[in-house]
Amino acid sequence: MIAHSEWKQGDVFEGIAENGNTVQFDADSAHAHGPSPMEAVLMALCACTSVDVVSILKKKRQELTGLRVSAAAARAETPPQVFTEIKLTYAVSGRLDRKAVEDAVALSKNKYCSVSKMLEKVASIEYEIVFADGEPEP
Repeated sequence: MIAHSEWKQGDVFEGIAENGNTVQFDADSAHAHGPSPMEAVLMALCACTSVDVVSILKKKRQELTGLRVSAAAARAETPPQVFTEIKLTYAVSGRLDRKAVEDAVALSKNKYCSVSKMLEKVASIEYEIVFADGEPEP
């Protein structure tokens, strides 16, 4: 895997993947031209675990109709301002067995999500699952 970034102007940078896909990053506090690099890391965490959970639930023949993974993070106060705590909220809907969803989320966090495994070296990562009926799981 290869990637690089190019400075475009001001605080705007473009990340370019080996296959040509691009993401625009904005280091300015307004983030008018894209996410900051740290926001992109959180977005990557949400996407990584989402891919796992959907794949696992499909294999378990669960009827998932919706999944939204949100992340709230705290950062160190001094540079480098790494993430210190991350809370993931999995909002799921469909005809789902609660245990299957719980197992899928746990497998993603503990085994499959490479972004999560990297981040947990510096940050505690907790999660909750909220089913369509609004009842959170611990």
